[in-house]
Formats: sequence, structure tokens, C-alpha cells
Amino acid sequence: MSLSPGKYWSIRRLTDDNGLFKMVAVDQRPPIMQLVQKKRGVETASYEDVAAAKVSLTKVLAPHVTAMLLDPIWAWPNAHRYVKPSSGLVMTLEDHAFSEDGKGRRSSSIADWSVAKIKAMGADAVKVLAWYRPDGDPETRRFQQDYVRTIGEACRKYDICFLFELLTYPLPGESGQTTDYIEHDSKSARNVIESVREFADPRYGVDIFKLESPVPAPRVPAPGEAGSEKVQALFDEMGEICPVPWVMLSAGANMQEFGRILSYAYKAGASGYLAGRAIWLKAMQAFPDLAAVEDELQKEAVPYMRDLNRMTDDTATPWFDHPAFGGAPEVEGMGPDFARSYTPAMGV
Repeated sequence: MSLSPGKYWSIRRLTDDNGLFKMVAVDQRPPIMQLVQKKRGVETASYEDVAAAKVSLTKVLAPHVTAMLLDPIWAWPNAHRYVKPSSGLVMTLEDHAFSEDGKGRRSSSIADWSVAKIKAMGADAVKVLAWYRPDGDPETRRFQQDYVRTIGEACRKYDICFLFELLTYPLPGESGQTTDYIEHDSKSARNVIESVREFADPRYGVDIFKLESPVPAPRVPAPGEAGSEKVQALFDEMGEICPVPWVMLSAGANMQEFGRILSYAYKAGASGYLAGRAIWLKAMQAFPDLAAVEDELQKEAVPYMRDLNRMTDDTATPWFDHPAFGGAPEVEGMGPDFARSYTPAMGV
């Protein structure tokens, strides 16, 4: 598989010199809003509180990553100065307020925000989260498929990397009903894997997958323990389906659980992580004392990230060694006619 020049450069910007992703997300909105509400004892989290939390997280964690994932409302406008110019930047496109009816969840983009704006501001990748159930209502499935395909087309048009996050959720009548951004604790591994299979189709234009564990985090055994072979087989199947490089999300798993998840994912061919709450949620319990939050991040989250980064260095698969590229990614249009032949749809 070849890559367009823009997507090739985007992916390189998100990784270290060895082609590995070590990325932290502070684009979370409901999880941080809900924590602020609880700690403040208020019904609505203020803009200032949410922004301040994201500034503290970015200030402490950004120096230790290859890329940061920020949102355009609270994080980027306030915390951008703490992201190293040598680091990659991923920007969120989807609105956190999804719609849900008796047929399932439907995604939409942040109002007045677009792939074009993300490209214009200089970001390296567009991140979109879509909720999906392969066994859900056909009309809802088509809506989600169309939404993702439209984003993929826009990323092709503006020649920027499309980083796609895929999450399953409980359908009406199933256990674990919630609108929170938490892992579906009774999720089916088959639903997770079949969701990946759907969006592995080239028509969606995904360049990097951000995937959840096919097994709920608390039920992932340590490698070598009873049940570990079955869990590894599920991760292996998920990895075999991915037509492009993939990373793991933490989905609210705790530090120990996420480390176990990565051990399976890396053995199955994952190229790194893009995690948030597993890294910083414990420290955020000190909010609204932001000095204490930052102190806890330095004491526990930063050493934990160093451990994750060592694990990634030792066992993850460089993105260019994914079977799609075989160690030698080809960039489209290379040669003496590049200046003339490079004609992305945006018309530059």
C-alpha cells in the first residue's frame, strides 16, 4: 500500500524515530466535566475549570509523548503552548454529545469545526470517535458508516491522516446502560472484532485505528495466567483484520489493567498507544487543587508513562513494519515530476 505525501508526513510526525506511537489524550470532555462537577458540587462544569484541568494535564504530560490529542474548545486554545513544536498534534473532530434513540447512537462533528480547519491550523491528524454495533439497527449502522466515510473522504481531500477511534456500546435493553464514556462491561468480543472488520474496508479511508480491548479490562488476565491464550487469540484476530497500523486506547482502564492490555496488543502487532484516563485520572482526583494534580502527575503518571514507553520500545511494531507497508512505505508521486503531479483534491 502506498501513502499520499501528506498522510505519510502526518504519520511520521505522530511517532518517534523508531516508528512507534506514544500518545496522550486530553480531549476527553464528559469524563473531565463529570469529575469537575463532582469535585465542585455543581450541576455544570465551568469552561474555566475544564480548561484549567486540561492545561495542567498537557503541561506535565506533553514532554513525555510523541503526540498529544487535544480538543478545539478547551484544550487547544488554552494548552497549546505546552505542546512541543517537535511533537505531533492530533485534533478531535467529533462532538462529545452524541444522539441516542431506541435504535442506537449517532455521531456528529463539533459545530463550526472541520477537517479543513484542522488541516489549516497545522495539525498532523484528525481524530474521530464513532460508536458502533455491528449487530444493531441497520439504519443506525448506515448512518455511522456514512459519517465515517465522509470524514475519510475529507481527509483524503486535504491529505491529512485519519485516526479513527471505534467503540461498542450497550443497545437498548442490554445491561450496563449509560451515556458515560466508559467501557461497556458486558461487551462482546465478537462485536468489537466485527466492528473493526467493517471499518477496515478501504472506502472509509482510515489511516490509523485506535481500538478498544475485545475483552473488558478487568477481565483481561496477566499473560500466562488461565485464559490468557484465549485472550491473545482475540487480540491476534483483531490485529490481522487491521489493514493499517493500530494503537490501543485505555477506555478508563486503570494503570495495571492497561499495561496488561498492551502486552496482548503488542504481541498482536499494535504500534503504540493513545491513552488518557489510565495515565491521568488518578491524579485528577486532587482537583480543584491543580498544584496537587500536577504533583501527583509527576510522582505517578510520568513514571507510569516511562514504563509504557519502555514496553512500547521493546515489544510494539513500528508503523512501517505493518504488513501493509512491509518495512518500506511507498510515497505516491516520488520522482522528478513531483511538483507537477502532486495534486490533492483541495487544489493547492
